[in-house]
Amino acid sequence: MKRLTLIDKAFFLKKTPLFSSLDLDLLLTIADKLSLIVFEEKEDIFVLNEDANRMYFIVKGEVEIISNNHPLCMLQSGDFFGEESLFNNKPRSYTAKAKSKTHVMTLSRTNLYTIISECPSVAVGFLQVYASNMDFRQNSQTRYLINQNNSLT
Repeated sequence: MKRLTLIDKAFFLKKTPLFSSLDLDLLLTIADKLSLIVFEEKEDIFVLNEDANRMYFIVKGEVEIISNNHPLCMLQSGDFFGEESLFNNKPRSYTAKAKSKTHVMTLSRTNLYTIISECPSVAVGFLQVYASNMDFRQNSQTRYLINQNNSLT
């Protein structure tokens, strides 16, 4: 994969639900704060209970979200994850593992808070995306509780 330019990063962000309503100038400012990291197949991106200091945007590849050794979902290019721990100041509540060679862009907590303070519409975007994923999050928690209960019997 070729090295991503600032404009490549900005156009990638424009395709995500979180940033789709922002203008190019703001996207370029956000893109400038992103770092690109490559994870090999089966490599942990982060693990359960790890301190959280960044969120991730999948540029290429697939990421499996795992809780208590049970897969919860598979994410792919255009998806983002890891943001919830940045807002609740708690350790990671799941493990994220590269299912294939995966390229992600990361945004640190500090940069995210700076962006939100400069552009409150980004915070609204987070709320909208989070609310639209509430069913998934609740279903994941329900599956986890069922798996926990089954392991006790």
